[in-house]
Amino acid sequence: MIPDPHHLDYLDPLRAMRAQFAIPQLHGKDCAYFCGNSLGLMPNSTADALQRVITQWRSHAVEAHFTDSDAWMPYHELVRDGLARLAGAKPIEVVAMNTLTSNLHLMMVSFYQPTPQRRKILIEARAFPSDRHAVASQIAFHGGDPTFDLIELAPLPGAHTIELVQIEEVLAQQGEAIALVLWPGVQYATGQRFDLAAIASMAARFGCKVGFDLAHAIGNVPVDLHDSGADFAVWCSYKYLNSGPGAIAGCFVHERHAHAQLPRFAGWWGHQSSTRFRMGPEFVPSPGADGWQLSNPCILSLAPLRASLALFDHAGLPALRTKSIALTGWLSEALRAELAQHLEILTPADAQQRGCQISVRVRAGRDAGRLAFDYLASLGIICDWREPDVIRAAPTPLYNSFDDCRRLVDALLLHFRSTR
Repeated sequence: MIPDPHHLDYLDPLRAMRAQFAIPQLHGKDCAYFCGNSLGLMPNSTADALQRVITQWRSHAVEAHFTDSDAWMPYHELVRDGLARLAGAKPIEVVAMNTLTSNLHLMMVSFYQPTPQRRKILIEARAFPSDRHAVASQIAFHGGDPTFDLIELAPLPGAHTIELVQIEEVLAQQGEAIALVLWPGVQYATGQRFDLAAIASMAARFGCKVGFDLAHAIGNVPVDLHDSGADFAVWCSYKYLNSGPGAIAGCFVHERHAHAQLPRFAGWWGHQSSTRFRMGPEFVPSPGADGWQLSNPCILSLAPLRASLALFDHAGLPALRTKSIALTGWLSEALRAELAQHLEILTPADAQQRGCQISVRVRAGRDAGRLAFDYLASLGIICDWREPDVIRAAPTPLYNSFDDCRRLVDALLLHFRSTR
C-alpha cells in the first residue's frame, strides 16, 4: 500500500524549509513545482541579499570593494566553504565564476591536450546539447574531426540508462586513444546518477583526464569530488542551487593541480591576489581553482548564491538526500502502481542510481505526452518537457512535499481517464 502523503509530510523533519521559498501560485493556490532541475525556486532571503549589495553600491560606490565585513574585493570567497561542502571538495578546489559552458571550455583548455595518438573525447549519447557543442568545437579547434574523435556512448538496445560496464568496455577498447572522459553526475534526461569515483578510477587506469558536468548533481546528490579523483568539474547554480536565472556557475579543480603549470586562458582575477594590483605584465596564477578566474566576479550574481547556500547549510545535504530518496521513491511507486499502463519510467528504480528526478514517457506517443504535460501545467503542476518525448518531474527536498507528488499522480490519473 502506498503510504499516506499527508502523514509523511507531517513526519518530515524538513517540512519547515518550504516556507523559506517563494512558491508560484495559480488561481490563489500554491503550484506543485517540479522544475527545480531547470530553475530552482527563489529563496525568500534572496531579496534581502540583493538589496544589501544595492545598498552598498548606493552608499559606498567603489569603496564598497573594501568596506564592511562582506566587502566586494574578496566577495567570491564568501561562497567558497559552502560550495566545497556541497561538492565534497577542499576550499582551494572550488570557485564560483562565469557560466557552466564557459567554465567547461576553460577546463578543456587545460585538460584536453590532444596528441596524434590520444585525441578522442568520451561523452554519453544524448548529452546536454551545450556539452556536446563544447566538446565538438574543442575537437575541431585542435584540428580534429568530431565524426571520428567524439565517442558517444548510448544505452544498450531496449535500455534507458548506461551501465558502468559499458564505460569500462569502451575504455578497454579505446582508452589509449581517449584524451578526456567528460561525464555527467546525473544525466539530465533520465535522471540517472553515476558513480563518479568509479568512472574517474577507470579513466585514470588508461591515462585519460576526467571531468564531470554536475549541472544536475550539485545540491542534488553527494558528489565527493576530491575523493573521486576527478581532474575537474563544472556546474551551474540556477537549478538545485536556487541562485536565479543565468546565475554564476562553479568550477572544481583537483588539489593535485593547485600549483601545476598547465596551459590555460588567463585573466587578471586569476592572478595571485597578493600581487594582482601591481598591474604587471606577467601572469602568476593563484593556487587552486581561483587561478582559472578571468574577471572580477559579478557581485549581484553571487549574492543569491550566498542566500541559497545558507539554506543548504541549515538543512544539511545528508538530510536532504534522505528526503529526496523518500520523495522519488513515493512518486515512482505511485506511478508504477497507478499509471503503469500509461507511462514508462525512464529513471532507475534503484534509489542510489537516481537523483531527485523521475522522468517518464507517455506510452501513447509524443503528442499524447505533450497533451499530458500541458494539462498538468493548466492545473499549476509545473514539470519540464524535454524533446523528443520526456516529461521530467523533480521533487526537490528543500521545498517539495509528498502532497505535491500526490497532486501530480492524481492529475495524471484524471487526465488519462478523460482521454480514453
